[in-house]
Amino acid sequence: MPTAVTVTTVQPASSHSHRQQSTTKPWQSQSASDNFFWSYTEEPHRTRRQAIIKAHPEVTKLCGHEPLTKYLVLAVISLQMACASWLRHCPVLSIKFLLVSYIVGATANQNLFLAIHEISHNLAFKSPSANRLFAVFANLPIGLPYSAAFRPYHLTHHKSLGVDGLDTDLPTALEAFFLDSILGKAFFCTFQILFYALRPMMVYQLPLTSLHLFNVAAQLSFDLLLVRYLGLSAFAYLIMSSFLAGSLHPCAGHFIAEHYVFDKLPMSARIPSNRIPVPETFSYYGPLNALTYNVGLHNEHHDFPAIPWTRLPVLHQIAQEFYVDLPHHTSWVWVMWLFVWDAEVGLWCRVKREARDKKIGSGRTELDSAGRRDI
Repeated sequence: MPTAVTVTTVQPASSHSHRQQSTTKPWQSQSASDNFFWSYTEEPHRTRRQAIIKAHPEVTKLCGHEPLTKYLVLAVISLQMACASWLRHCPVLSIKFLLVSYIVGATANQNLFLAIHEISHNLAFKSPSANRLFAVFANLPIGLPYSAAFRPYHLTHHKSLGVDGLDTDLPTALEAFFLDSILGKAFFCTFQILFYALRPMMVYQLPLTSLHLFNVAAQLSFDLLLVRYLGLSAFAYLIMSSFLAGSLHPCAGHFIAEHYVFDKLPMSARIPSNRIPVPETFSYYGPLNALTYNVGLHNEHHDFPAIPWTRLPVLHQIAQEFYVDLPHHTSWVWVMWLFVWDAEVGLWCRVKREARDKKIGSGRTELDSAGRRDI
């Protein structure tokens, strides 16, 4: 079976083996409480962004909002409401209900997850306020309020990539320890939407704002009206769609593909004092990008968060010499399969760095990657 990841890694001159011969996993040589890859260098995206702008200054013209996003969001919301209405008399555990939820609903809600991701970077409208409100609207078919909370956590993920205690995309040591098995990793893949929803609140909490309260009020009002006029089955369809979107679904592979290290690195790379560079962001260039706002172009997105999804392929083409040799994936399905079954891949396979940056909250002034003020 063809591999799904093309790797270019930096290894010590004394080590050319890609796989350990011992049955002991590489990270078991370290303390069970701290077996991640540790980096003591700046995250790579700022440095590469500066180099790309120096080589290709025209890429800065790609920054800005994408008007197409709002129309796509409206179309997907309309699709979900039509499906919810169609299934309103359908038993929740019927084959029809489950198939539509998985094939249509999960794909649609994953699309809305990633629409909210785009909107969190102010890429749907010029106005920051319009983006905040539209994110709440895009949130409605997901069934549970999360758009207001997602934005500050996600922007902190960009500002503090891999920073221990700040980047809530990182699994905790507790998760990595208890899910360090085939069954544990399968459980994580099946319920990863719950891990991503609950983990941020366990790592650190942000203060509630009026936007959070509006998000909750709007979502509860929508849910109550949905149940009142279309019934519980319609609401169950939206909740089932959201769960499956973050479970064993092809599009959900991006959660793992983006930052987990699949390279077969030597054990010495896990010893912090060796300071061996480890790749920490991975792009995907397959067809599922068409359904997911090009989130697979993840190195490109982290390099230029102010470039919208429609122009990320243009960035890749202009600056291709910066991306052609980077590790990348060709299949999100294969990523999940490998994550579960490969004994050398697990939740420990993430790059961490020590906390030095600050959290991003909703009540402070921020700047995007193009230097624009974002309030």
